[in-house]
Amino acid sequence: MRRLGIYTALTIVFSVGAIASADEGKWVSLFDGKTIEGWTKQGGFATYEAKNGTIVGTTADGSHNTFLCKGPFSDFVLELEVLCDKELNSGIQIRSHVYEKDTPQMSKPKRIRKKGEVYGYQCEISTAASETSGNFWDEGRRTKWLDDFSDKPEARKAFKEGEWNRYRIIAQGDRIRSWVNGVPCADFRDDMDTTGFIGLQVHGIRKATGPYQVRWRNIRIRELKPNEKAK
Repeated sequence: MRRLGIYTALTIVFSVGAIASADEGKWVSLFDGKTIEGWTKQGGFATYEAKNGTIVGTTADGSHNTFLCKGPFSDFVLELEVLCDKELNSGIQIRSHVYEKDTPQMSKPKRIRKKGEVYGYQCEISTAASETSGNFWDEGRRTKWLDDFSDKPEARKAFKEGEWNRYRIIAQGDRIRSWVNGVPCADFRDDMDTTGFIGLQVHGIRKATGPYQVRWRNIRIRELKPNEKAK
């Protein structure tokens, strides 16, 4: 009976390992550490380069917000690490798009968004003092926060300034969630976009400031099947 118990235990261990390996096999790296080939720049004219295993985004004087984009993707788990100069804020676009022609902004129709500007869900990367990192901003469209952090003290303190921060984003159906350094942050429902590209933002800066940089590494994605559980 003891031998049978050991055999059963080993079978369970190997089975769990096989399941974990199968799950790992679904992950796809979006950056090989050497080149940004396959990514497309949208919006402004900030610069991006692959350097020392990271994607480095550098501000350009007078540029609008700029995004390095890949996709489209619909339902997925996205993970990456980011390090941002404290003078700069950034963001991660998901399910996003570009305006195909000059278009009035939804929240302020008198403001015209130019052809080629990016809009859509943006997971915030900002200063620790702002306490908004991990929340979602509707970039270039409704221009508002999509979750309420007023009752989420842990989320407001999750971002570590001057350090590499780990982001995890799950978009599945109309539910979108985020984690920063393992801390649950945004969790909301919105059905305005079901698919679109991922974009790494270099925020526009005032003239005669900068240059500033933001860096990303270990960027990977796992696409989800309908009704697949993800957490």
